[in-house]
This record gives sequence, C-alpha cells and structure tokens, in this order.
Amino acid sequence: MPLEPSRLANHRPTTTLRPAARVYITAITLVGAAILAHGLWNWQSANIARFLLLFVISAVASGMKVSLGAGPGSGTMSMNFLFVLLSIQSLSIGEALVIGVAGIMVQRLVRARKKPTVEQLLFNTGSISCSITAAYNVYHEGLTFFGGKVEVPMLLLLAAVVFFLINTFSVALVTALIDSRAVFHVWRTTYFWSFPNHLLGAAVAYGIYELSRWFGWQTSLLVLPVLYAIYRSHRVYVERLEEAAKHAQEQLRHAEELAALNRRTIETLALAIEAKDQTTHDHLARVEVYAIEIGKELGLSCDELKALEAAALLHDIGKLAVPEYIVTKPGKLTPEEFETMKIHPIVGAELIEQVHFPYPVAPIVRAHHEKWNGSGYPDGIAGEDIPIGARILAAVDCLDALASDRQYRRALPLPDALAFVLKQSGVAFDPRVVEVLARRHIELERMAKASAMSNRNRLSTDIRVERGAAPDAGFESGTRDLLNLERSVAEKAASEALERLDQELRDSQTTQVRGVIRDIVRDAIPYDTLVVFRRDGRRLVCEFSDGIFQDHFRRIQIPVGIGLAGWVAENHKSILNGNPSVEPGFLSDPTMASPLNAALAVPLEFLNEPAGVLSLYRRDADAFTSAEMSFLQGVAQRVARAWPAASQEENSVS
Repeated sequence: MPLEPSRLANHRPTTTLRPAARVYITAITLVGAAILAHGLWNWQSANIARFLLLFVISAVASGMKVSLGAGPGSGTMSMNFLFVLLSIQSLSIGEALVIGVAGIMVQRLVRARKKPTVEQLLFNTGSISCSITAAYNVYHEGLTFFGGKVEVPMLLLLAAVVFFLINTFSVALVTALIDSRAVFHVWRTTYFWSFPNHLLGAAVAYGIYELSRWFGWQTSLLVLPVLYAIYRSHRVYVERLEEAAKHAQEQLRHAEELAALNRRTIETLALAIEAKDQTTHDHLARVEVYAIEIGKELGLSCDELKALEAAALLHDIGKLAVPEYIVTKPGKLTPEEFETMKIHPIVGAELIEQVHFPYPVAPIVRAHHEKWNGSGYPDGIAGEDIPIGARILAAVDCLDALASDRQYRRALPLPDALAFVLKQSGVAFDPRVVEVLARRHIELERMAKASAMSNRNRLSTDIRVERGAAPDAGFESGTRDLLNLERSVAEKAASEALERLDQELRDSQTTQVRGVIRDIVRDAIPYDTLVVFRRDGRRLVCEFSDGIFQDHFRRIQIPVGIGLAGWVAENHKSILNGNPSVEPGFLSDPTMASPLNAALAVPLEFLNEPAGVLSLYRRDADAFTSAEMSFLQGVAQRVARAWPAASQEENSVS
C-alpha cells in the first residue's frame, strides 16, 4: 500500500514556482508523456480479458485509499501498487502503463478532498510512467540478462525497489525544489517509511502469480475480499489516529487558551496595582524583562520562569490593602506607616494563592522583600532559604526603583544605581544574582526599553466624572475631628507662640497677615523658603512665599496630588522631611538644580474644607523634627481660620 505523490497539489501555481522547480516539473511531464505515447503506439495484448480484469481490479483498489492529512506533504495510500507489479510481471509495457496511469487518476480524482489541477495530474502521470517503465525493464531485462538463473520472487523484489525509488524520489525532488530543502532529507522523512509496504506488495504479487500458474489468472479475483479487509482495518486505524491527533490538537489549543487567560489575568491584576500606584507602570514591565533574562541564565526550570514572570508583574499587588496616602507618599515613611506597608508581601501572597496558578508564584511574592543576611521582612529568612525567584526579584526591583523617577526623588543614573546594588551583594542580595546583573545590565536595559510591555494600556484613573450630584447615602455631615494641637506641642515656648499668633491674627490688618505668619514661623522653625498655597479647585496657587526660590513658587501652579504640596492637599496629611526636588519645576526641569533638601508641609483646612497647604523648605536633609511639625500644624489651624476673613477684607478694600 504505497504513498502516492500528492505534494504538488498543495503548492502554488507553476507561474510562481522557482525556475528550477518549473523546469523539473516540465521535464518529468514531457518524458512521462513520451513514454506513455510510445507504450500506446506499440500496444500489445496477449490476453485482453486478463488485461481488463486487472484494469478493473486496479481501479477499484485505487479507490480504496486512506487519506493521510490535508496539509503540505499530505497524500493518500491505496492498493494500486500491487496491481502495477502484477501488470509488470504478466502484461505488456503498454498495458502496465495504462493500468498504472488509470490507477493514479482514480486515486487523485475520486473522493478527493481537493481536486488537483491539470498541471498536477500531468506531473503525476509523468512520474508514474517513468517509475513503471524503469521497473518493467528491470524485471524483463533481468529475466533475459541472467538467463533464468534469478527467480521471479527476486525480480519482483528488484522491480518493487526500483519503482519505489524513482516514484518517491521524483516527488521528493520537486518538493525540495519548491521549498528549498535538501532532497534526501525530504525523501527520508516523508516517503522512506513506505518502503516496507512496497516489499510486502512484491511478496503478495508473487503469491498471486503462483496461484495464477496453478489455478488460472481468474484467481486474481480472490484477492479483492482480502484487499478490502486490509483496507477497512487500515482505514479504521488511520481514522482513530486522526481522532487522537484531533483530540491532541484540541487539548493543545485549550492549553494555549488557558495560558493566554493566565497571562491576561496577570496583566489585569497588574493594572489594578497601577491604579493604586501609578509609578509602577513601566517599573513592572522593566522588572519582568530583567528578572526573566537573569532567571534563564541561572538555569531556572520552565515552571520557575513562568512563576517568576507572574511574580514580576504581581509582586506589589498586596499594596491594594495599604492606605493610598502611604503608597503614594512622596517622602519617607513614619515608623507607623512602615509597619502598615510591611503587610503588603503577606497580603499579596494570600491574594495570589486564590488564583491557583499551576506554578509557585505566591512564595516569590511573599519573600521579595527578604534579604540575603536575614534582615528582611516579613519572615526574616536568609540565603538559600529565600526562593530563587524572590532573590532575583529583590535585586532587580531595587535596581530599577533606584534608576526610575519617584514622587520623592529623581532617578539615579544606571551606573550609580548599580553601584548601590553591588554594595549590597551578600548583604541584601544573592551574590550570584548581582554578578549576572552587573555583567548584563546594559544589555538588559536595552531589552527592557524595547519591550512591548511598556506600551500596556493604563486605567482611566485621571479623568473627572461630571455626573452624580451626591452619593446615595448623602455627604458627610459635621466637622472633621481635629488633633488637639496644643497638647501635641510639648515646649512651652511653642505654646506661647501659638497664643501670640492667635492674638496677632485677630488684631492684624489684611496686609499684615503675611508678615505675622512669616515672623511667628521663623522664630519657631528655621527655614530657607516658606510658601502658603491656596487651593483653587484641583490646583494649588501661591498665596504668599518668602526666602529663596520665592519667585519660582509664585509662578507655578501645582495640580492636587502632584509633588509634596499636592500630596498633602490630596490626602489631608502632613509630610515630614520630604524631598523638595519633586515639587513641580524641580523634578520636571533638570536645569532647576534645587539646593533644598528637606520639606515640611501641613494641610490648611477651614470648616472641614481643604483651603491649601503651608510648606517650609530647608537646605539641610532631614532638617525638620516631629515637634516642629506639630507646631506648624497648630499654625496651619489658626491660619486657615484667619485667611478667608483676610482675603474677604482684601477684596472689599480693592
């Protein structure tokens, strides 16, 4: 049951074929046509009834074919070759050619999934004609050449081998020319498997030959039931194989869909993190690229890499449980705020566990703030006890955070950020991870910038919804609970200063209010710059400024939520020793080299409504104390009460 050639049926028209393939196809077609014409011109038939019987049986056998797929390189398997051998053994060359060509036509045209073109039929006709002629000459010339010393079984075997080689090689060659592949490789991988079938066909043909000698050529009819039984069993076998392959493809497609769903789930959760902390948008994508490449170099398994990929995007998901004012705070955290922040690896791991990833993501998320020397959190594990994915993530996360702009500082140059990570090798980070990071950081940085992940969509967290007059439960009523500021001011001098401020604000004229604020604050808290911001909708405008950069602050308008003052106005919370360089005009403009290194900012609120921000700036880092913050909060409370009245008076005078 040979594999008949059908490769050409799946290729482009001849007009678009390579020149060599076109020449070869044309040559085979012409040679085959000449051979067929010669055989028909010299037609001989010693027994026309026998010829017709083999012709009919061969046509029926050719129709009993099994399809072997629909893609490139597909074909059909039939019983035709057996009767080609019988024709070669007992009929003339013309009769053998007619039986062979008729068989290939039936095989290609009857119940074909895809009808062949005329060109393809001509090539198949030429190929089968060449193969039959070569095999016919080997059989009959062998009888003459060896003088009867070689038995019929051996000659049939030689004829089968010649037919197989020429028939399959001619089709393999055209396939190789079309696809620009090695012809032997195509022949070996696509057609060589059918060689045993040709040998079996030769053995069956000899058996029929012997039966014909003893019982007459009509006994050839007896082979039909046997062939049909073989055909049916093989067809059932192939159909089961096709069903199994189809089922395997469906399972593969299902697995690919699940993998895509997992990826979309990860990216959706990452978007949720971005909604909480906008600084993580590019950070997550860059960390993913760095981490995966380092993981590959360190020999992580496929599942470990998948877990690391997910953790790189989701390691900060626990921040969803941390108050927003802490997550977005543009300055150092207080001890209380840091205690709250430290829950995010635990909460993140608990959230990830609910997803049921097929690889260990949660342990990486839980341990990504652990340190090599055991001083990290939340569990204080050290060294090799930390999951390898978490060790990679810790170093990469730190490097990219230092090399990226943050609300509380400018980005460090990549070499400076790397230098910091190198100093922490063996202390906070796994030395193996740091070594790879140091050796490949330039390459990884280039890959991170080129990553398409940096173009992921952002959520619409910065738009303003105009509709909706009030929440269903109504607005909050009453006044905001205020701190007992006097009790928080420990020093008697500060308390007396606040009392003096109350008195002077009551007695001062409009033009004197600014001076009163400046003098009271300067006596209690040294500063280099003082700014009073007034809130105007979603922006802060400078109402009054004093000291260096006072002109700069008078010119700018700060969006609520941006920079130190914007964060204080948004969250109604004070900030101690923040970085002044993140204020608009400093962070966005590298030419503004600010000498200011510490900021103290408190909210101004009057009758439960945000009125503005009172900010102080110093050249020295960490220059302000918590006692000074408490005092400034007291000042802000009084200024907020006095400022609206002063503004109204100023407007009436003007």
